[in-house]
Amino acid sequence: MNKKIWLSSPHMGTKEFEFVKDVFDSNWIAPLGPHVDGFEKDLSTFTGTAHTAVLSSGTAALHLALIALGVKAGDEVICQSMTFSASANPIAYLGATPVFVDSETSTWNMDPALLEQAIIDRIENGKKPKAIIPVHLYGMPAQMNEIMAIANRYEIPVIEDAAEALGSWYREQACGSIGKLGILSFNGNKIITTSGGGALISNDETLISHSRFLATQARDAAPHYQHSHIGYNYRMSNVCAGIGRGQMLVLEERVAQRRANYRHYVAQLSDLPGVTFVSEPVGFFSNRWLSTILVNPAKSNGITRETIRLALERENIESRPLWKPMHMQPVFEKMPAYVNGVSEKLFDNGLCLPSGSNLTPADLWRVTDVIRGLFAAAKVNASRTYQSQD
Repeated sequence: MNKKIWLSSPHMGTKEFEFVKDVFDSNWIAPLGPHVDGFEKDLSTFTGTAHTAVLSSGTAALHLALIALGVKAGDEVICQSMTFSASANPIAYLGATPVFVDSETSTWNMDPALLEQAIIDRIENGKKPKAIIPVHLYGMPAQMNEIMAIANRYEIPVIEDAAEALGSWYREQACGSIGKLGILSFNGNKIITTSGGGALISNDETLISHSRFLATQARDAAPHYQHSHIGYNYRMSNVCAGIGRGQMLVLEERVAQRRANYRHYVAQLSDLPGVTFVSEPVGFFSNRWLSTILVNPAKSNGITRETIRLALERENIESRPLWKPMHMQPVFEKMPAYVNGVSEKLFDNGLCLPSGSNLTPADLWRVTDVIRGLFAAAKVNASRTYQSQD
């Protein structure tokens, strides 16, 4: 069997090991420590935000962000529908209700016009949303100027879900740094990884300080264990932070490698009938965390994204459909949703291709050769069918 090609596997080097060796040499294995502080400074410097708390996951970061903004049971929070469930689950943790907003076609992210419609409708129904969560999907920045203008008009704070977008930029601002709070993820499949992990970033010192307090079991300043608030075990360990510091040294290289993957796919697949890509609008810079395609069966001789996925799977190549929208998920299907059909079409026709920064040129050619082979065979079959009808 051919070597497995993964969708997005971790990419470790030697720099990470040097930091981890320092952790072992110093015996600073326990949570917190100098590399936690250093990793937070590294992230603040890169994103241009004043304050960072590194945590056990991006989900933990979003949970704390909602708590910091005062979201409670019975409240409503607007969330992008086209996303992974971790964007919406923390809303439910708090007993609040997610209100889903569909995508626009240029970036596949939250539709600003639909966002405003949702806000007006929720206010008219007596429930002004407590927060808005746009997502920079697959590393492509959302239309943040428009989203922020609407959020400011109605005085609703924005939490940027930049879990997939470290290294992406919107009009020279780092994704995650534009809203009131931003969240990052360092899960094993992300652009850099700490095996697991995440971060909460903001220019508001009070919000980050309070989140750090809650993330360390909300222990009061006392010589004994005393707690006046419910806390969480959400802080990152010194070991994982050491990995993160090493990964930060190669972040820009990893972005360049993933963008090169995207360019290969565009060069090799954009001439195929029915295959399209999402391009960067002017002023947008995507880290291209995952390279994605849309396949229109009406133009592709009947080839679908599932035809391609299964063909790649037979060759031991991992690919994945685009996220199934949250308003279509069984767990959230009864939640309020403002939809326009865009995310459902993206889910039906979209496919994520292997995108890891450790892919070799041979790996990339294997992927595109399989796909081009499918289209060549479909063209021959279509021609034979046409001739037989004659």
